[in-house]
Amino acid sequence: MRKISKRMFIGVAAAAATAFGLMVGTALSQDNIVIGFSQGTMNHPWRVAMVEGNQTYANENLPDVELIVTDGQNDSAKQVTDVESLIARGIDVLMISPLTSDALTPVVQDALDAGIKVVTLDRKVNVPVTVHVGALNKPIGEQAGKFLVEKLGGEGAIIEIQGTAGASATVDRHDGFMEGIEGSGLKVVASQHADYLREQALKFMEDQLQRFGPGEIQAVYAHNDEMALGAVQALEAAGRLEEVMVVGVDGQETAFEAIKAGKMAATFTYPYVAPEGIEIAYKVAQGEPVEEEVILPGKQVDADNIDEMLGTGF
Repeated sequence: MRKISKRMFIGVAAAAATAFGLMVGTALSQDNIVIGFSQGTMNHPWRVAMVEGNQTYANENLPDVELIVTDGQNDSAKQVTDVESLIARGIDVLMISPLTSDALTPVVQDALDAGIKVVTLDRKVNVPVTVHVGALNKPIGEQAGKFLVEKLGGEGAIIEIQGTAGASATVDRHDGFMEGIEGSGLKVVASQHADYLREQALKFMEDQLQRFGPGEIQAVYAHNDEMALGAVQALEAAGRLEEVMVVGVDGQETAFEAIKAGKMAATFTYPYVAPEGIEIAYKVAQGEPVEEEVILPGKQVDADNIDEMLGTGF
């Protein structure tokens, strides 16, 4: 594995921090383990919680770790450049939550070829890595589908608001949901990618409320809580929230509050991989044995258990 001196690393890291958007998470010292964390985007709370949770854990518990974080800014080309920069810095482990699988696979392979151990968080790439850490998206999607089948009595029209096109989480949350409603009378009548962003979901939902009149939509399935809350905002503004069930994914505190207020029907918690990401990356750096895939459990949150879940979201 290619290495550079720690003195050179400190100088380069400091000079490049502004240009590359890098944040040094822990104090630098000569014998530290260098872990690079490439985040695909920091444009919504779940991603911020992932970064901050891992940074905080490293700061408080891993004094021998130099953690460098980059933000891909929701741009696959930017994230590729970020990873190339981290590889050039001679990191020991690459933690990465790839924006899309196809775009990030080649540069992850470059890291592996350079002898760098790779830990993928949440989303996967198309090559085997040292370890993947995350929840299973497909079962969450299936559970959301079955929830709506039960609540709607097996009949109804659904609008699906998908995440980022090409992301493994998006594909699995869609495929799982379609399996969950298979054999029922539920039908997806409109679907669009909204990049996991509230603003895009809000606009899409406003358009669909013009297309479908009162009584023509029974539910919205959004691939994350930010988009679900965008749908709630549009429905509320149109005076149609009471006629439509809204279901999200992730376990955001504001989604819990919306469920408590009767504005959302349910969400399904999806762990934001902190501090598990940095814990496992540290073990990998030290050569400790780890499973090739670490599955983190999720949970259905609805009116039945919302009181116990309030205050536990991110």
